[in-house]
Amino acid sequence: MLTCTTLKQGRPCIFMKKAGCSYNGGQCHVIVEACQGCDRVELFSAGSFCAVFAEPESRWNGGPCTMASHARNGAESEGVVKKVNPLKASKRAQR
Repeated sequence: MLTCTTLKQGRPCIFMKKAGCSYNGGQCHVIVEACQGCDRVELFSAGSFCAVFAEPESRWNGGPCTMASHARNGAESEGVVKKVNPLKASKRAQR
């Protein structure tokens, strides 16, 4: 695996080829506002970048990013209360 020579200099990158960065647009994209606070954000001289994804904005299009360390997933983040079957709950309580 070659190391990045464009924005994340010195980091191993799967998109680096002998001719340069092969990613869409020829470089990684900076993080979006939703990425602020994530443990996977790395600071470089060219800006803040995600350590996992080359284009973080696309990861937030369909909901929360799957690798976001700061975002809760599923029903917890939306405040949805899970429906509980009272019969099953009473049987569990008896155990």
